[in-house]
Amino acid sequence: MAPTPATPQEAVRPLEVAPPLPAGEHRTAARRTLTRLTAPGLAAALSMGAYCLGLALCGSYPFGPRSRAVNDLGNQFVPFHVRLWDLLHGATGGDLFFNWGSGYGVPFLADFFTYLMNPFSWLVGLFPRALTDLPVFLVTLLSIGLGTALMTVLLGRLRPGSGVLRALLATGYGLCAWVLNDGFADPMWMWGLVALPLTGIAADWCLRRTRWVAGSLLVALAWAGNFYTAAMATLATAPVLGLRLLTATRMPRGDRLRAAGRAVSMALTGILLAAPVLTVTFRASRAAQPAPPVSYPGRPSVLLQLSQLLPGGHDGAVAPNVFIGVPGLLLVAAFPFVRAIPPRVRLGWYALAAAVAWSFVQEPTILLWHGFALPNGSPYRAAFVLSGILVMISWLALAHRPRPGELAAGAGLVAALAWLCRDQGAIGSATWILVAGGGTAALLALAALGALPGGRARGAVTAALAGTVLLGSAYTVFSVTVARDRIPWFRPKITLTGASLAARDALAARSDWPRSRTDPGPHEFANNDPLLLGGEGGAYYSSYVPAATARTLRGLGAGWYMRGRHTLSFEDPAGQAAMGVGGFLSPVPQRRTRFVPHRAHPAPLLTVRDTLAPAAPGETVFARQERVLGAAVYQVPALTPAAGAAPVPVRGGWLLRPAGPPGARPAAGPSGPGTTFTAHCTPGSTAVWAAPWFSGRVSGLGGRSTGIGSADVTANPVRTLGRVPADGRVAVRFTGRGPQRVPGHAVGCLSRKRLAAAVDALRARGPVALSAGGHRLTARLRPGSRGSAVLALPAVAGWGCSVDGGPRRAPRPFAGLAAVPLGSGASRLSCSYRPPGLTAGLAASAAAALVLAVAAAAGAVRGRRRVTPPRRPDRDIPTHL
Repeated sequence: MAPTPATPQEAVRPLEVAPPLPAGEHRTAARRTLTRLTAPGLAAALSMGAYCLGLALCGSYPFGPRSRAVNDLGNQFVPFHVRLWDLLHGATGGDLFFNWGSGYGVPFLADFFTYLMNPFSWLVGLFPRALTDLPVFLVTLLSIGLGTALMTVLLGRLRPGSGVLRALLATGYGLCAWVLNDGFADPMWMWGLVALPLTGIAADWCLRRTRWVAGSLLVALAWAGNFYTAAMATLATAPVLGLRLLTATRMPRGDRLRAAGRAVSMALTGILLAAPVLTVTFRASRAAQPAPPVSYPGRPSVLLQLSQLLPGGHDGAVAPNVFIGVPGLLLVAAFPFVRAIPPRVRLGWYALAAAVAWSFVQEPTILLWHGFALPNGSPYRAAFVLSGILVMISWLALAHRPRPGELAAGAGLVAALAWLCRDQGAIGSATWILVAGGGTAALLALAALGALPGGRARGAVTAALAGTVLLGSAYTVFSVTVARDRIPWFRPKITLTGASLAARDALAARSDWPRSRTDPGPHEFANNDPLLLGGEGGAYYSSYVPAATARTLRGLGAGWYMRGRHTLSFEDPAGQAAMGVGGFLSPVPQRRTRFVPHRAHPAPLLTVRDTLAPAAPGETVFARQERVLGAAVYQVPALTPAAGAAPVPVRGGWLLRPAGPPGARPAAGPSGPGTTFTAHCTPGSTAVWAAPWFSGRVSGLGGRSTGIGSADVTANPVRTLGRVPADGRVAVRFTGRGPQRVPGHAVGCLSRKRLAAAVDALRARGPVALSAGGHRLTARLRPGSRGSAVLALPAVAGWGCSVDGGPRRAPRPFAGLAAVPLGSGASRLSCSYRPPGLTAGLAASAAAALVLAVAAAAGAVRGRRRVTPPRRPDRDIPTHL
């Protein structure tokens, strides 16, 4: 929709020359301009300064030794920022489309759009790779500053008033409970703190029927930075705009409808400008491995919800985190009593806040806030929008200069709230200090501001209030961080330390890409070790793990966590050989930060086969690996119970009796006798065990390992037991946690000679030359190559290959790997990856850009026809809101 034509009040008028302003008015105008410029800066400085001061008090990074890399911050976001550093510096073989380093080759553009589109993330390229933790911290810090500054601007659009006071209240938004408890560990979510005021400012321009093009660009910026939180911000902005339209005085109905229409068209155009972000991530999400099922635990108690309004505490309780600091809370509580605000406005804003709070704890509306999927984790990720609405209410109260009695009534409500919630876990000594001490200081300062007309006394009171906000916010950051760090779940991960840097050097020394892969192996610094350390490994943790990747790797003997949303590397020789792993690290037992480097003799990444053997019914992992290797390399003996608790025969295996109480997990491993199985294999072969869903201890032939399987959430990889002795007898002991199932073919005996012969045969028919980089793979084949080329690469959607310059066709899956028919003879193979959804997204974005360009041109033409700028009567701008 193009901008609304000029109203009758905007008719062309004769050119008039305004008389010069008196000197005093010049100074007043200059002061107002300076305030408009400095208030957002003050807000940013206050919020960022308080955040840094609070972290320094508790010794948190970068002001102390305590790492911030808890949960996904260490497992995902630091490694993904390291990957971005590698891309910016040309230190990786992949590009924005494809990541050769994780999951043995996975798409990357959806990860980039989701985890790395916060513009502050791109600062990582300005720092050394080993200091990536610092720019990741700056993403959070600078998002706090920008979000606070923009909220200061938005508050001024709601109601004109002191820029300094707006900045003080906006600080409560920038350091709200959501930031300190949820957003701090998710740098990409922090863009939501920016998106809410961005969309709010765009909506205000709709209300004033101006800047349609600029508003569309603001919406696009909000959605491009992080579409997940931008959707929440847009959902919150819509009812705020609706309330402002409903409560506007002397605004004709037609103007309200036009403003609403502008808002809809502006939002749609802005979202379409960011369409590639949506189309690519949507297609990647549909192709991803399904997340573990999540059920809503139920609505928290009313008192628990209310206690989240009080700052200073955190006890791990699952509830919306919404506090905005004591000054803001005091003004929100006083808002219903401020008689200068029309009753319907007071009722409307309180009803809006209550409706949003109610929507957070109802499953249907929780689904709406989170894109129609219950999130794995806190179901209250949208809580920052309620904090923003509360800050808006607090400013509307303060901008109407509440009287001391009205403020006292609000203070009484806050005191009653604190007393009612005194037994809630989040209420501790810090809360009482902030409410009693900070609340008293804020009450006195606000009462004085309402009574003083201006001058130095008012400036001194404002400065005292600013000091209260700074110290109270810093203490809130400190107390919440200390309380949160006591929770075991927040144990930091190891990211870029001396040990991980040494591991990176060890991998780099063995790099032979693309002739073979160098895999960090099962040694885990973080869940995304290949991104952190380099190489080309199997570990990959993302919401976009392709289902084809997860199922292929598990089917060939690799493990997974989180129902396949976190894949693991191969640990057995045959699996590593099949996937072209020529170097890897193995952990030193009981020493997580120590590792041993290894070399191996793998098959090439591209192999040529005359025929591709079909899968057999009931195929074991050992048979599947043999199909990929093209040779029989295993003996799979029958197991016989020999000692310990007698197992129960079941279809396809054995059911072990519980070794202790169900669910018991003794510190030193499962207790009880367990069950010993025996089998016979060729002496000198290597025995491995494969029981993906087994939980317990497995020992035999001098080897011992722990299974943590849980169908189908956690899968064990195939693991080595040891060398088969001269008598050929293999004894394996399974000691389960609770009742456990052991597959009938849980043990295989690998012939190293046969494996080496199979690899040599594949190498003999491998390509003459192979290159893999960016999102392409090309190979020069041996003359007369026929049959099929098999890539050691999961067959994910988006790949297309051409033989000898022929048409581009999607590979076929072979045991989950990509296979390309070569015909009767081929000499060259070329494959490339195109992210599904990108073409459609770019087309939608181009269409939106064309609409935007036409609207901008039309506005420029109308502007040139005007002799004087349009002047809107005051009744067109609902300033009382």
